[in-house]
Amino acid sequence: MPKKIFITGASAGIGKALSEQYALLDKNTVIGLVGRNKDNLLSLSNSLPCKSIALVADVSNIKSMKKVVNKFIKSHGLPDIVIANAGVSSGTLLTISSDIEKIKKIFDTNFHGVINTFHPFINKFIKSNQGHLVAISSVAGIRGLPGAGAYSASKAALINYMESIRVECHSINVNVTTILPGYVKSNMTDANDYPMPFIMSSDKAAKKIINIISKKKRCAIFPWQMAIIGRLMHILPSFIWDLLAKNGPKKKRNLI
Repeated sequence: MPKKIFITGASAGIGKALSEQYALLDKNTVIGLVGRNKDNLLSLSNSLPCKSIALVADVSNIKSMKKVVNKFIKSHGLPDIVIANAGVSSGTLLTISSDIEKIKKIFDTNFHGVINTFHPFINKFIKSNQGHLVAISSVAGIRGLPGAGAYSASKAALINYMESIRVECHSINVNVTTILPGYVKSNMTDANDYPMPFIMSSDKAAKKIINIISKKKRCAIFPWQMAIIGRLMHILPSFIWDLLAKNGPKKKRNLI
């Protein structure tokens, strides 16, 4: 039976690549393409060799998300997989008052945006006794990165939130997967002016994500080099992490 997949942040980067790779795997797939850029979504929808629907919405707005979720379900029924991929990134500093609003915006998209994406589906998944919720987090959520506190914190909050709902959904046949990519080539990483070890193309990242989802893994980090680094980051004592991180590269500000 063909899969029905709902993907946020589909107009570019990993979301666009996921849509393309899923379409190539099975031309009978149905994909809900969610994003803010209508032109990009329509262009992508027209290029895919499978059935798709462009859904213009802002994940930070729950009313906006409920509207497109209802539109997808009315047209194609309940999806098998919901991938909360939409995200934003920018350097932020506590010392700069104008960054307070940027911090809120980062959390509104990276954390609350996932909740807004999942909430309209969860009770329907429970009722149908099926479904798979997937969130794209980041290795940046494992430890706090100086100069990118809001981004790191939003992804850390997401990792812990996904762990909570994974346990909540354990007995109701709803799968929950958290994915922590390393550096992936995209508009977001194009803004970085520092070395990005083990960076991979969005197409390669999409293939890995699809494989992780198909295996219904609870949590996964990729590439494998970043998985090792991530586990080391997690167990490092704070004083060692502070020494290593204080002179690390800083993300540019004013990216959102």
